[in-house]
Amino acid sequence: LIMIILNETDVTPVSFILNGIPGLEDMHMWISFPFCSMYIVAMVGNCGLLYLICYEDSLHRSMYYFLAMLSLTDLVMCSSTIPKALCIFWFHLKKIGFEECLVQMFFIHTFTGMESGVLMLMALDRYVAICYPLRYATILTNSVIAKVGLATFLRAVLLIIPLIFFTKRLPYCKGNIIHHTYCDQLSVAKLSCGNIKANVIYGLIAALLIGGFDILCITISYTMILRAVVSLSSADARQKAFSTCTAHICAIVFSYSPAFFCFFFNRFGSRTIPPSCHIIVANIYLLLPPTMNPIVYGVKTKQIRDCIIKIFSGSKNIKSHST
Repeated sequence: LIMIILNETDVTPVSFILNGIPGLEDMHMWISFPFCSMYIVAMVGNCGLLYLICYEDSLHRSMYYFLAMLSLTDLVMCSSTIPKALCIFWFHLKKIGFEECLVQMFFIHTFTGMESGVLMLMALDRYVAICYPLRYATILTNSVIAKVGLATFLRAVLLIIPLIFFTKRLPYCKGNIIHHTYCDQLSVAKLSCGNIKANVIYGLIAALLIGGFDILCITISYTMILRAVVSLSSADARQKAFSTCTAHICAIVFSYSPAFFCFFFNRFGSRTIPPSCHIIVANIYLLLPPTMNPIVYGVKTKQIRDCIIKIFSGSKNIKSHST
C-alpha cells in the first residue's frame, strides 16, 4: 500500500516535531542554561566586534574586514538554531513547519560553509601579510576583499541549494519526529521512505568541495607562513609574526574540531556513539565558534584590545554614529 501511495503522489508532511536531545529530556532545562549563556556572549561579542570595526578608523584594514565577515557569519549561524532550541527546552514548542524546516536547514548549511570559507580567506590574508608585507595593501584592496567575500558566500549558496532540493523531493512516511534540536539534513532525510542515496552522496561532495578545499588552502598557507617565519633572522620578528596568527589558529580549532566529530559520526560512528552525545556536539559546533571567536580576537589582537580599553576608559577617539 505504501508503494502504491508513493507511486501516485509525494508524501510531504505539514510539519515536523523537533524532539530535542533524546534520552536527556529531563535535563533539557539544565542544558538550556549553558546554551543560553553562550548565545548571549556570542551575540554581545560579535555585535561588539562589528561596532568596533565599523566605527574605528584603525581597524579599517583587510584583516578586520575578514573578521567582520566572520562575525556576521557567526551571528547568523547561531541565531538559526539556538532560539528554536531554547523554545524546545523552555516552552516545549517542538513543532516546525516543513518549509520552515527547509529554510532553517538552508541557513545552517550555507553559513557553516561560509564560516569555513572565511577562515580560509583569513589564512590567505595572514599569508600575504607575512610573506608579502610590502605589497599587502596593494594585493588585498577593498575591491578584492568584497569580491572574494561575495564569491565565498555564493559558493556556499550554490552548493547547498541542490541539497535542499534533494531533501524537499523525498517522500516522508516514517513519521515526523526529528530526534534533534534543529533540522539537520541527514536527520530529516532519514525520515524518508524513499532513496536518500543522492542526499548522502551529494552531502559528502559538498562537504569535500567546501571543507576539504578550505582545509587544503589553510594548510598550504600556514606551510608557506612557517617557512617564511623560520627564515627570519630575528627571534623577536619570528615571535611577532607568529603572534599575528594565534587568534586565527584558535578560531580554526574551535570551528573544525566539532565539525570533524559530527562529520565522522554521521558516516561511521552512529552505532557506537550515543545520539545525545552527537546532538550536543552538533549544537556546540554551531555555538562554540560564535562564542569564542570574539573573546579570542579581543584578547589576542592588540588593536582590538586597545579600542575596547578606549571605550571603557571613556575616550572619545571612537567616532560617534552621527559623524
